[in-house]
Amino acid sequence: MGRVWKLGDNVNTDVIIAGRYNVTTDRAQLAKYCLCEVRPDFAEQVQPGDVVVAGHNFGCGSSREGAPVAIQASNVKVVIARSFARIFYRNAVNIGLPILICEEAGLSAEDGQELDVDLETGTIRNITTGQTFQSEPLDPFVARIVAAGGIINYIAAQDGQLVY
Repeated sequence: MGRVWKLGDNVNTDVIIAGRYNVTTDRAQLAKYCLCEVRPDFAEQVQPGDVVVAGHNFGCGSSREGAPVAIQASNVKVVIARSFARIFYRNAVNIGLPILICEEAGLSAEDGQELDVDLETGTIRNITTGQTFQSEPLDPFVARIVAAGGIINYIAAQDGQLVY
């Protein structure tokens, strides 16, 4: 279970990690400034297992990998959105950040509510309201990448072979 951090539509990568802070690969530094432009309280208050819930086109903008890294380094369990920008989606998969598309959860969840998310089945339960939503579960190949902690770890575990 995790607390919802609700964001709107068209949250771009510069909002997720502002360009002036995206000058490092240090995960702790990226987490320290994650969402600082729109949620100044996020870095200090986010807890392991919390959930980011957003509207349409989450992660639009530049292709900076630092955006999903900043979220992952904040110990967020999953990002649920009504839709994702394609490059953010790919970068999230590459680093092993779980993301789910769920129109209903994106519309219904509110800041501070508690969600229980089963990545294997795609089931999203809003503990606060009692509602249950169904997203597509992670594709089995994507689930293996997430479990490995990202594509590099996945390939390394396969003796350098990309096994589908």
